[in-house]
Amino acid sequence: MPKISLIGKDLAKEGIEFVFAGPLPTCSDCRVKNVCFNLEQGHKYRVTKVREQLNPCIIFNGDKVNTVEVEELEDFFIIQESKKLQEGAIVTMKSMNCDYITCPNIEKCNLYYQKNDLKVAIKSIGQNVNCPKGFKMKKVQVTYK
Repeated sequence: MPKISLIGKDLAKEGIEFVFAGPLPTCSDCRVKNVCFNLEQGHKYRVTKVREQLNPCIIFNGDKVNTVEVEELEDFFIIQESKKLQEGAIVTMKSMNCDYITCPNIEKCNLYYQKNDLKVAIKSIGQNVNCPKGFKMKKVQVTYK
């Protein structure tokens, strides 16, 4: 069943994917904030339908947001390889706290936009990921718990 949310009118296109970064303090007085914030912080979504309804918004460029239907998507992370890393396992994600800022994988190793101690189920274990700091890392497909 799709969830209803709001997204900037310039971004409101079917098929667009995004990660919900979470509520902003600026939005605390907004009359439609509950529609925006009914998504889970750090989870990945795809817009499946754009509705005609527009609402005012002080955050998005153009000062308007569209009502959209979204579906939650599976996501992937990059995790340090270990014997405990198995398909079907439920794990608590921990950030690598890596400071190698030019690494193309830094967002998926450091868990940007995620809540601390995020629980996920490992759906599949993918290929090795080249880590510039020498850690043995794997790309894993996950579902949120």
